[in-house]
Amino acid sequence: MQPELYKLKEESAKFFKNFNLPTEKKLLAATLKMYSENLSDEFLPEEIKNIKQKYKGDFEAFAEKAFAKSIFASQAKLDQFIDNYKVSQAKKLSKDPLFVLSSDISFFYGSRIAPDYNKIMDQIDKLQRTYMAGLMEMQPEKVFYPDANSTFRVHYGKVFGYKPRNAVSYAHYTTLDGIIEKDNPEIFDYDVPQKLRDLYDSKDFGDYANAKGEMPVCFAATNHTTGGNSGSPVLNANGELIGLNFDRAWEGVMSDLMYDPEICRNVSLDIRYVLFIVDKFAGAGYLLDEMNIVR
Repeated sequence: MQPELYKLKEESAKFFKNFNLPTEKKLLAATLKMYSENLSDEFLPEEIKNIKQKYKGDFEAFAEKAFAKSIFASQAKLDQFIDNYKVSQAKKLSKDPLFVLSSDISFFYGSRIAPDYNKIMDQIDKLQRTYMAGLMEMQPEKVFYPDANSTFRVHYGKVFGYKPRNAVSYAHYTTLDGIIEKDNPEIFDYDVPQKLRDLYDSKDFGDYANAKGEMPVCFAATNHTTGGNSGSPVLNANGELIGLNFDRAWEGVMSDLMYDPEICRNVSLDIRYVLFIVDKFAGAGYLLDEMNIVR
């Protein structure tokens, strides 16, 4: 097998790992419908116009037929195509509805949208430099943050609660009690698994409970985080992993524009809860044998 085909097969396996055909059909139909209804014809690729006209706006019907004919509908179909690939088979791609649609969208974007978009972004970059130069000249004593785009970033702060308004105070951490309080089988996101309920009722928290016997879940800190920080490791002063950053407190979501140290808090998942879920809930305690756990 040629190196290019081997790489393609390897990458496709990663894609199909999380592939769900019914979901992909729904997404394709919904996306095409959204494009056709919210963009004028001048911003629509020809293939989307053709599909809209041929199927009279029934994008569900197109999605059903397209996936039925396409080699990209399953890993087995694509693997078979790659394993038996010959130059003459390239014609097969020219008739594959998903390949044709994807190629036309890519070409349309590259030829019609990207040039103007890149030109506008260049203008914004130049104006941003002029704006920042003006600010720095007007405020020579102020220390400005450097542009940290595409660089490794480290934030520092303290685990700390806050008082967002009069007579309201938030502690610096939450516990499994709060998860159980929100338990609601009728709402998917709040439907607590029975096993987690049982662990809570029996207080079987292992070595992961705090000094009060509570099972910590999340904690707030004074770090200034932004979009893209989710999943970042949170370390203590000793360089030990204590949590995973994933959110900001509601009162501090404006911190990208105006940072207020009194109410801006990042929210992290307590690593003790991660270990508890892996060990007690998932029954995968053997994974902890590969870690250096600091008790």
